[in-house]
Amino acid sequence: MPQPQFDALLFDVGGIFLLPDPRILGPLLDEHGGDPSVGAHRRAHYAGMAAKSAAGAAEHDWSPYNDAYVAALGVPDHERQLASYVLEHTRNGWTWRWPIPESVSALKALSAAGVPMGIVSNASGQIAELLRRAGVCQAGPGEHVEVRVIVDSHVVGVAKPDPRIFDFALEHFGEFDLGRIAYVGDSVMMDVGGARARGLHPILLDPHDDHVGADFQRIRELGELLPMMGLAGN
Repeated sequence: MPQPQFDALLFDVGGIFLLPDPRILGPLLDEHGGDPSVGAHRRAHYAGMAAKSAAGAAEHDWSPYNDAYVAALGVPDHERQLASYVLEHTRNGWTWRWPIPESVSALKALSAAGVPMGIVSNASGQIAELLRRAGVCQAGPGEHVEVRVIVDSHVVGVAKPDPRIFDFALEHFGEFDLGRIAYVGDSVMMDVGGARARGLHPILLDPHDDHVGADFQRIRELGELLPMMGLAGN
C-alpha cells in the first residue's frame, strides 16, 4: 500500500459537495433558453468559477460567474444579460443545497478509512445546516460523516482568501504539519490562493480541465483523493 501524501484533508463546500440547486435554476433559466438539465447546470458552475477566477473577481463579485454560467447553458446572446441578472438575484446561500453524489461517496470512503477531515467555507452562516440537510456531514458525531470542524466565514468573521480563516480549523489539527494538510476547493483565487498563503497544500477540483497547465495540483473528482491518502481508489 503506498504511503499517504497527506495526513489530513480540509474542504471547501460550494462546488465540492454542494451546488446551486438545478431544480431551482433549471426552470428559472429555461425561460431564457438555457438547458435545464442537471448535467448542464453542473458544467455551468465550473465554467462560472473558472471565469470568476480568470477575472480576479473578489468574493462578493459574481458577475463573471453569472455571465459564464448562462453562456454555458446555451442561453442565446440576446437573452444573456437578463438571464445573468435573474441568476444574480435568485441564487443565494440557501440555494447551494444540491449534493454532488460522487463527492458524498468519496467523503464516506475517506471517513471509513479514518482520514481526519474538516470544512472551511466562505458562507453566510448557513453552511453547517445545509451540509446536514443534504446528508453530507456534521461536526462531531451524528447521522452523517463526522468531521472535526465546520468553519463558516460569516460565523468567524474572516473570509478566504484571507489565510486567517484556516486558523479556526487548524486548531483542531494541531498534531499535523501544515504542509501535510491538503485543502480542496474550486476557486483559484479564494481556495488555492488562501491555502497557499497559510502554508497548506492546495488542490483544485477541476472536473472539466478548465485549468490545464496550472501551477497547482488538480483533480477531476474527489475519489482521486483516496490513493493520495494511501487508500484503494473507488
